[in-house]
Amino acid sequence: MARRGWPLQGRLRWLFLGTFLLLVFLLFAYLLECTPPADSGLALTGLGSEPYGKDYYQAVLQEQEERHLNRAASLKRQIAQLKQELQDMSEKLKALQEKRDLEARPDGRDPDPGDLLEYLHAQIDKAEVNAGARLPSEYALVPFESFTSTKVYQLEMGLTRHPEEKPVRKDRRDELTEAVEAGLDVINNPAEGEGQDEDGMTVQKPVYTEGDFIEGLYRTERDKGTLYELFFGKEGSTDFQRVTLFRPFGPLMKVASTSVDTAATIINIIVPLSGRTETFQQFLVNFRDVCIDQDRLVHLTVVYFGKEGLAEVKSSLEKMFIKESFSNYTLIPVNEEFSRGRGLDIGAHAWKKGDVLMFFCDVDIYFTPEFLNTCRLNTAPNKRVFYPVVFSLYNPAIVYGNLELAPPIEQQLIHKKDAGFWRDFGFGMTCQYRSDFLNIGGFDLEVKGWGVEDVHLYRKYLRSDLIVTRTPVSGLFHLWHEKQCADELTPEQYRMCIQSKAMNEASHSHLGMLVFRHEIESHLRKQAYKTKSKAED
Repeated sequence: MARRGWPLQGRLRWLFLGTFLLLVFLLFAYLLECTPPADSGLALTGLGSEPYGKDYYQAVLQEQEERHLNRAASLKRQIAQLKQELQDMSEKLKALQEKRDLEARPDGRDPDPGDLLEYLHAQIDKAEVNAGARLPSEYALVPFESFTSTKVYQLEMGLTRHPEEKPVRKDRRDELTEAVEAGLDVINNPAEGEGQDEDGMTVQKPVYTEGDFIEGLYRTERDKGTLYELFFGKEGSTDFQRVTLFRPFGPLMKVASTSVDTAATIINIIVPLSGRTETFQQFLVNFRDVCIDQDRLVHLTVVYFGKEGLAEVKSSLEKMFIKESFSNYTLIPVNEEFSRGRGLDIGAHAWKKGDVLMFFCDVDIYFTPEFLNTCRLNTAPNKRVFYPVVFSLYNPAIVYGNLELAPPIEQQLIHKKDAGFWRDFGFGMTCQYRSDFLNIGGFDLEVKGWGVEDVHLYRKYLRSDLIVTRTPVSGLFHLWHEKQCADELTPEQYRMCIQSKAMNEASHSHLGMLVFRHEIESHLRKQAYKTKSKAED
């Protein structure tokens, strides 16, 4: 009996164990099924042992959902707006294209290369190559940048760029090099008929090289392209080659190639003056070095206001005549209150020998022989006037630390950020023919005093059919002098005078050093005290 009980007991144990496990499993399943959810009031424990319930997480999810829905709605609105603008623009372009095709090809034929050439020539006309475009104000004109074989003179300096730079950017360097090479190709390989005289005989022209490149101008207009004006000349010759190229966002195109002979082009330099006899003496030194010793194709007209200092000015001119055998000057005394516009107008009307190229100049301007040629090459009667941008020198007492220790003027003539700036808001220095000046109506003589009359004349030319060339010029400097803004000036004139005075003193960094000089001195004293204390220890 005992042996039969062991298997039975084993089977019962396994049965009880299976039943127990089944009950445990059912209990566990019951607990999982019947456990109340989180919204029944049981709290979850978050960071910092702070309870966060379902309401909190629902609020967070709802806030995020609303934020994403608002962002999606905003993007949908922007996409719809952009689609509408794109559609409107496409319709306008399509209408313009259909109109142009209809006008150019009324018979419905396919476009040919002539149509493209016509379009490119239309772009050239827009770029003020053959005639000037009427502009509403001085701010609408896009100025040129000038360059030589080694440097680029640029107006848009900011605080990081320099007024004079080497074309270090490869794309800029390659662009200018390509333009010069294209200009040389135009000169040395003229088109059929260009190298012949009136009798049809071939004229032998000299071969020009890169060393004959004098200077160039270029500017880029976003809706037209890039215009290049290139000048070539042999050393010692008065005959220059001018090449005009245009890049309509594509290959370079030849526009024109002309020969300009400056051998007979006299420049009448007109200087209005009142007082400032010491500055006039310095002006005559520069005039003698450049105009008498080197150029000689000049005439000096001095319009002097008032009687004080007149005898001294007259004596200086007579001494120059005796010493240099130079008689091409005119002194016009005017017993009136000084007005720059009035003085220039008197000087222009005083010329009685027909048309002449005039350079309106101030007594504190320093110019080079190269500038005189630039003046001649960038003007043409009834076609082009030239408004160079002057490089204005800062106060030497600030630049060099002491006015008495400043180097000679010739050594101050450098294009650096701390030495000066391009006076792009000034329009007083200009080269133009007398006939153009008279035809445009000259200065507004109702304007008295400083500044505004130059802008009025400049605006007249912008609204005419003449081409206005404006660019920084490396050979034209405005020497520093202290400015006085008179109380009699109008509010506009006084504001312009103060603006000029502020910009005329020093660079941004030098002015900053002046503003914070007390802090700098305090720092130096502290450093000196610390050094002394360490030495005593």
